[in-house]
Amino acid sequence: MKDITPDLLYQFRTSYDADAQAQVLHAALAKTDMAELSYVPGAAAKLKGAFSVEVKTRGITAQQKSGRCWLFAALNILREKVAERCSLDQFELSQNYLSFYDKLEKANNFLEMVIENTDAPLKGQLMQYVLRGMTDGGYWSEAVDLIEKYGVVPKQVQPETYQSNHTDRFVATLNRLLRKDAMELRQLIKDGKDPYARKAEMLQEVYKAECIAFGQPVQTFDFTYRDKDGNYHEERDLTPLDFYQKYVGLSLRDYVAVINEPTADKPLDTPIQFHAVENMTGCDMKALNLSQAAMEALCVKQLKKGQAIWFACDAGAFGARKEGIWDPDSVCYEALLGGFSIAMPKGARLEYNSSSATHAMLLTGVHFDADGKPDRWKIENSWGKDVGDQGYFVCSEKYFQEFVYEAVIDRCHFSPEQAALLEKDPVIINAWDEDY
Repeated sequence: MKDITPDLLYQFRTSYDADAQAQVLHAALAKTDMAELSYVPGAAAKLKGAFSVEVKTRGITAQQKSGRCWLFAALNILREKVAERCSLDQFELSQNYLSFYDKLEKANNFLEMVIENTDAPLKGQLMQYVLRGMTDGGYWSEAVDLIEKYGVVPKQVQPETYQSNHTDRFVATLNRLLRKDAMELRQLIKDGKDPYARKAEMLQEVYKAECIAFGQPVQTFDFTYRDKDGNYHEERDLTPLDFYQKYVGLSLRDYVAVINEPTADKPLDTPIQFHAVENMTGCDMKALNLSQAAMEALCVKQLKKGQAIWFACDAGAFGARKEGIWDPDSVCYEALLGGFSIAMPKGARLEYNSSSATHAMLLTGVHFDADGKPDRWKIENSWGKDVGDQGYFVCSEKYFQEFVYEAVIDRCHFSPEQAALLEKDPVIINAWDEDY
């Protein structure tokens, strides 16, 4: 059978007309949001309650309508160190400050990749990947590179603007500019001319546009605050790197991105590496691919030591945003639409583009069942306090196993055997094959 024939359509209609349950579901869906009808409150209720292990954090942040979850999560790890050192109940680092440099570095890397690959076919896979342009998104590796180069500043020093909170139009416009620049650079090189003077002018345009949209990044600032006992503190003329070194003081290279990506191109117990448009020039994405059980055990170990965990998952899978739940038993779209199955092995879901890591947050707690095994996880999200439990979410163990793809682990929690894996030669993959 190649075509949809009248006989086949008659068979479909007859089957549907005889299905009373399908008629009821149609009536319900005709006037109700699928998200409301797919929610199973009885299953979700089993995920509520306190956690066996909880890490205290200092408040929910809100990325608004931007894709900066990865940066919010990374800075929320760092803010805890500042708050501890300064004895603060509440504190937040400026996401806008680092987001400015993130876009500038992405623009620079985009233009550099165009120059370096000027002989690559325009319609080839590499150039089509590059020409997708930048996004607001990113991962832990990028955050580390940015922080080590540019430092961090308190939020009051570089506050948000409307554009930093609503980035779609700006990023889309910037990508149109960069694609025009790519065309010009390729022609310059084809004509035998040096592209780098023109590239600097192109970056100047990007910098100016960012200053207009987000504000020019501060170079020095005064840090003043009152601690929770009411004592006043002031330090003048800090640079962002000064502030990072003095008030954060974390060695970010001690933290390793651990992924569970069971796909054919990523062997387990092996470092993975690739260079993406999102990277800075000269920097790569790096991660250690471990089994799901190994990644989960490391997460438990880190939480028990009182350390929150930057992690990435598929936020589009089985999520109830209002209720703050991620769980296949609590959000059942397939049952609502006739009872088909969308089950696939974790690796196959990645390979067939059915899933990927789309959102980064912090793991801040875990609950154990009667056998001492995890059955639910506490999550600090960056979607504000109006969703979930005052901004906190929970995911089931079933969701964690299938849809959590990356967790950033302090290497002090690695076993000697796992630490030795970091010394192996990495498997280099194509950036367009990235799944995390």
